[in-house]
Amino acid sequence: MTVPSGVEVSLDRNHLTVTGMHGTLERVLPAVMQIAVEDGVITVARPSDASPHRALHGLTRTLVANMVEGVSRGFTRELDLVGVGFRAAKQGADLVLTLGYSHPIRYTPPDGVTIDVPVPTQIRVTGADKEVVGQVAAKIRSFRKPEPYKGKGVLYRGERLRRKAGKSGKAGKTK
Repeated sequence: MTVPSGVEVSLDRNHLTVTGMHGTLERVLPAVMQIAVEDGVITVARPSDASPHRALHGLTRTLVANMVEGVSRGFTRELDLVGVGFRAAKQGADLVLTLGYSHPIRYTPPDGVTIDVPVPTQIRVTGADKEVVGQVAAKIRSFRKPEPYKGKGVLYRGERLRRKAGKSGKAGKTK
């Protein structure tokens, strides 16, 4: 994989450090994989074609690619709030959610992750580490998971929800 301009990569045995305009990411990669950084190109090689080595090769290559993309462009997850009275607001760095409970929910994001609220029913989670951005988005979604009957809850942008019919024949019953 080629390293874009503005990104600095350093390798110390199996400890990779990638620095770019969106921050610095560090990761200890599997020691079995042979990683090399030469002339702006990162290469990952496996010692053999055995199944565990093939799996680790793909994992290592993807982790390195995500690190490079994260510090150069960053990652974003978008969430939608669906439901009457469901809304989000930003107070300082904290996210305050009103999701139909008796109290508002206050969430403080970890370091390296920023949360924006462009519209009261939309949340945008951004950061350099893809794994942490996904975990923060999943945590926010867990406060009110989408339910299949009315479709209310916190959904990922573009998520399709399988709807259920609910009770049938309620109006036609007689004693």
